[in-house]
Amino acid sequence: MIFETHAHYDDECFTEDQDALIKSMPEKGIGRIINVGSSIESTKTTLELAKKYDYVYAAVGVHPSDIDGLNEDTFAWLKEQTAWEKTVAIGEIGLDYYWDKEPEVQERQREWFRRQMELAREVNLPVIIHSRDAAEDTMRLMKEIHAQEIPGVIHCYSYSKEMAQEFIKMGYYIGVGGVVTFKNAKKLKETVEAIPLERILLETDCPYMAPEPHRGTRNDSSNIPYVIAKIAELKQVSEAEVERVTEQNARTLFRKVR
Repeated sequence: MIFETHAHYDDECFTEDQDALIKSMPEKGIGRIINVGSSIESTKTTLELAKKYDYVYAAVGVHPSDIDGLNEDTFAWLKEQTAWEKTVAIGEIGLDYYWDKEPEVQERQREWFRRQMELAREVNLPVIIHSRDAAEDTMRLMKEIHAQEIPGVIHCYSYSKEMAQEFIKMGYYIGVGGVVTFKNAKKLKETVEAIPLERILLETDCPYMAPEPHRGTRNDSSNIPYVIAKIAELKQVSEAEVERVTEQNARTLFRKVR
């Protein structure tokens, strides 16, 4: 079965057919789904989804572009949610300088990234890291806090194959989704070719990043076979091998998933 490591089924794009869509996933070969919080509010809706469906699990955390919702009270609440049996990761957390270019905002992003990383260390959970246009600061901060002691994945990977290998040396996995099927995704394809299959996780980031031939439409986990096919082609292995190895990778990282 396919293990979907990064979805946002609480997004308003899914309002009309959310229940039917999620219920259809097992028959489409999707065995496990991690729904990922990106704000305090979406962490709450993520937890609700994980309570409703046996095969949906929760990642709790605040995306760098949503840190305005973080304060000492909401951070304490976030920590409380990590004790639940179906909370399997802290995420998505990290740095995003694409939208936020003001130095003081970037500094606040770094502070909350650091604190959420330390929370993951404290509660012994892996992290799901978002990093966009912030490669140098992401790597620097991770080295400063000894991130090799905190397992995790670099979600929606977009940097060079050389940097991917540096993350892998720290024990991290690389999240690969629909972008790998795009004609102009040269860097990601080179990365997939260069790194071990044992360090790749499958993800959609749905409703975003639908693969070819559905690029530009609403994404969901049933599109992952297109990602598997492209990875299999790049790695010169069977699609069954990609599915098997990536599922084992996900179960190794997300230990609380049953």
